[in-house]
Amino acid sequence: MTDQKFKRTKKLHKAIKLNLKRRTVIVDDELVFHKNVPIPSWIELSIIDVCNRSCSFCPKADPKIAPNTYQKMTMSLIEKLTNDLKKINYRGSVTLCGYGEPMLHKDVFKMSKKLAEAAFVEIVSNGDTLKPETINKLYNSNVNKLLLSLYDGPEQLTKFKKMTEEAKVPSDFVIMRDRWHGSDEDYGLKLTNRTGTINIGVQDSIGTFTYCNYPSYSVLIDWNGDIFLCPQDWQRKMTTGNIMKDDFFDIWTGSTISKFRKNLLEGKRCDKPCTECNAEGTVLGKNHAEAWKKIYKTTA
Repeated sequence: MTDQKFKRTKKLHKAIKLNLKRRTVIVDDELVFHKNVPIPSWIELSIIDVCNRSCSFCPKADPKIAPNTYQKMTMSLIEKLTNDLKKINYRGSVTLCGYGEPMLHKDVFKMSKKLAEAAFVEIVSNGDTLKPETINKLYNSNVNKLLLSLYDGPEQLTKFKKMTEEAKVPSDFVIMRDRWHGSDEDYGLKLTNRTGTINIGVQDSIGTFTYCNYPSYSVLIDWNGDIFLCPQDWQRKMTTGNIMKDDFFDIWTGSTISKFRKNLLEGKRCDKPCTECNAEGTVLGKNHAEAWKKIYKTTA
């Protein structure tokens, strides 16, 4: 079953069962500096701008807000990003998710294999395209974790458990997340408005949270290389730079993201899209936030 071209060459990272615990280990366990600056530990990649599903709690449900454009990230961008991350000794995660279903990109295996040279690679998928041989190929492309968001019902647990066994990969390689709950249970999610884009379920009011660590530890990179403040910005309102035009580290320390980062560390959601966001941004990234506060000399 194993495609020799994609034979695994990288040891699996330690198993982490719960989503928040898993992310906490990746984000907060080790703070890495480059040129005396804390570098991110969580990067989300949107490698394709299309999804085969339309979930009511996702902006993709409204084509006026988030249409399927079918735009795809190129291998040249992946190679550029990988090289940039190597230069700063990146030790965090690169997660393929973003504004579309990553398994719809035909080069997802090559992309994962390349990115794994510089990061722990994770893929978030609805699982619709998966087969045992697909899971095996992802494993042997050095993907660290495959996270499946299961929307149809608990019967999917049996389906994908069997598929994982047939794929002959470690059982903890695949993490299954129950997302089949109805609106009365917020679909099994912590719902946010995606910076003023979604208004469904029980959500916190805008202004409930003012401090935010997102730009202190993470970014989202779109299919064309545009870097956004965080994965909440579904309307793509604030670009901090483009990976194909500048080095990642230069964008990470640039004036645009620095302005937002400093304001959010001081509890100031004073610029769009942050003024329209209701996400609780301090769950992760506490160590990064403290390091940046020392740099900015803020006491907030």
